[in-house]
Amino acid sequence: MENEDMNRIADFLKVSRARFDADWREAFPQRESPYDALLVPRRATSGSAGYDFYAPLGFELRPGQTIKLPTGMRARIDEGWVLMLFPRSGLGFKYRLQLNNTVGVVDSDYFNADNEGHIFIKLTNAGDRVLRIAEGEAFAQGVFLPFGITRDDCADGRRTGGFGSTGAGGTGA
Repeated sequence: MENEDMNRIADFLKVSRARFDADWREAFPQRESPYDALLVPRRATSGSAGYDFYAPLGFELRPGQTIKLPTGMRARIDEGWVLMLFPRSGLGFKYRLQLNNTVGVVDSDYFNADNEGHIFIKLTNAGDRVLRIAEGEAFAQGVFLPFGITRDDCADGRRTGGFGSTGAGGTGA
């Protein structure tokens, strides 16, 4: 199918510099903010389902180690769609790289959250060898998927944040 015929349902945008710098200082207080070097997620080929997320800094994960990365990105998503986050396939296969919440779920209303919908990705090296990711290297991927709701759905809550903000115990981005 030609790119022009595909559903155009979302946009990736950077969060504001102030939002990113505050989140960056919390995660990496000794490191300078890489805001100007942040890369917006993109697909590698016209047949790719996943949008690659790029590392805002180089990092090394020994077996069992975890890192929480502020990506600097937010996603404006049409209602009825969701962004699912996964490790890049090769990294999961070679290193058993895992997202700590197994699959990231970024809801369309997360864009308007109090934190600007800032997408964080928390990873663990569940394998048995050291993983090294260079700054600017693709390490995760996001896939947009449609979703349905039940006929008797009556959700009327308002999102204010990410993890657990809807009172559902850990939903959100």
